[in-house]
Amino acid sequence: MTDSSDEAKQIEKLYEFGERLNEAKDKSQNVKDYEGVIDATKTSLKAKQLAAQLIPRFFKFFPNLSSRALNAHFDLIEEEDLAVRVQAIRGLPLFCKDTKEYISKIVDILGQLLTADEIVERDAVHKALMSVLRQDVKESLTALFKHIWNVEEPSQDDTIRDKVLCFIRDKVFPLKAELLRPPEEMERHITDLIKKSLGDVTGAEFRMFMDFLKSLSIFGEKAPPERLKELIGIIEGQADLDAQFDVSDADHIDRLISCLFMAIPFFVRGAPGSKFLNYLNKHIIPVFDKLPEERKLDLLKALAEISPYTTPQDSRQVLPSVVQLLKKYMPRRKTGEETNFTYVECLLFSFHHLAHKIVTGQPSDRLGEDFSEYYKDFTERLSSVEDLTRATIKKLTQGMAEHNKAMAAAKSDEAKDNIKTLKQNTTTGLRTCNNILVMTKPLHLKTPAFIGDKSVNLSWKEAIKPSALSTTTATGVKRPAAGSGSNNLAIKKGRGAGNMQNQHVNRALEGISYGGSGGRGRGRGWGRRGRGRGYR
Repeated sequence: MTDSSDEAKQIEKLYEFGERLNEAKDKSQNVKDYEGVIDATKTSLKAKQLAAQLIPRFFKFFPNLSSRALNAHFDLIEEEDLAVRVQAIRGLPLFCKDTKEYISKIVDILGQLLTADEIVERDAVHKALMSVLRQDVKESLTALFKHIWNVEEPSQDDTIRDKVLCFIRDKVFPLKAELLRPPEEMERHITDLIKKSLGDVTGAEFRMFMDFLKSLSIFGEKAPPERLKELIGIIEGQADLDAQFDVSDADHIDRLISCLFMAIPFFVRGAPGSKFLNYLNKHIIPVFDKLPEERKLDLLKALAEISPYTTPQDSRQVLPSVVQLLKKYMPRRKTGEETNFTYVECLLFSFHHLAHKIVTGQPSDRLGEDFSEYYKDFTERLSSVEDLTRATIKKLTQGMAEHNKAMAAAKSDEAKDNIKTLKQNTTTGLRTCNNILVMTKPLHLKTPAFIGDKSVNLSWKEAIKPSALSTTTATGVKRPAAGSGSNNLAIKKGRGAGNMQNQHVNRALEGISYGGSGGRGRGRGWGRRGRGRGYR
């Protein structure tokens, strides 16, 4: 153990080394002084602290001693004494300030140090990393992301990987405007790094990355179609749409539906959704009954939200499957079984928007065959569900009155919160039922009409402003004024007399199914990390 007199001599000697190095015009000649600084890392604690400041300060002047200097400094980072470690960490950015070839190595070490338990030490690591990032963001990010995709021993390295992810999320992403310059080049670089990291991510990690990518200017509102296609491609890859679907694979179902909802904003912006729709049509809807109950509604909600943005070709593919589900959940006669009104709302909404896309009002819509039998069956089902819906509205309205009375009488905050929840559920139920009646009414017309505008707002979505409905009738279906052009129509009808004079709608009612495309592959972990491919 070093006594105080020896420690004082060591400190004094170090100050001498530092002064000579500082004053020398050609510092590279003071090799002995720098070697003395390096050797001080094997002495007392205070000497080690001072050496941790001097080694990086004069590092660039002694390239022949670089290995010795770095190894000595790295030893200080592993010291038991916290003060020595913190000082050594603070000095790391100086190693690459003028010697850029060390950036990757320094970032790699700092990435490992993110697991530090002591707050002061962790703060020092964060500041050091940010300092190196500002020196060379491209090289630093590349080195940092290697901790995410290069995990050889998951049990040992997962902690480091998770800490690096948290650092990127909390420290790097919020400063993207400052760090990612020039924007076009650096946003592309970090996009490529993220895509390379997606072969082994959890659902939460994937959502974090997608939220960040959406915030980049290269994927902004003015982004060209190929950029949107790139984002959809990333989501499609994570959803494993090339994999053969296994209804017992709950992880794949969760991933698929989560990715589907993530993709909706891009469908709204015009990105292609054919691959998702084809996969749903071929693999998921045929086994709908076998899906977990909580996932059935998620799937139907997603399908409803996508339907306004489908192409006519995709609409033709999916419409028959939607009709088959409608027949199942809109019984022809009262069966005594409970009706799932939200299922019916979702399916009717999808039906309207899909049919609206393929009924053009042209002579080609006419099939030339009598499908009155199928139309009759369909309208009987509509009438049945309307009766059930009206009865449910009556019950819900009575229930709302009771909830209002209970709220007035409630004393505790807990009781009021419970009643508030009941009222919210009742309100949603009423919106669902009203939507159903709005959507069934135009289907009873001699020439059925299909809603294709925004006059029906799905019950789980925020209400649209009244001004948006100013030209809409109480039924929710906009009717054309006399002599108005076809562009003003919010609905589409088959041309000519007769019932459902449209080839694809009639075939849908008949129950003829159309095929879609699919693929094979393997799924990856979603609730947890699992092995999979990245995107290069």
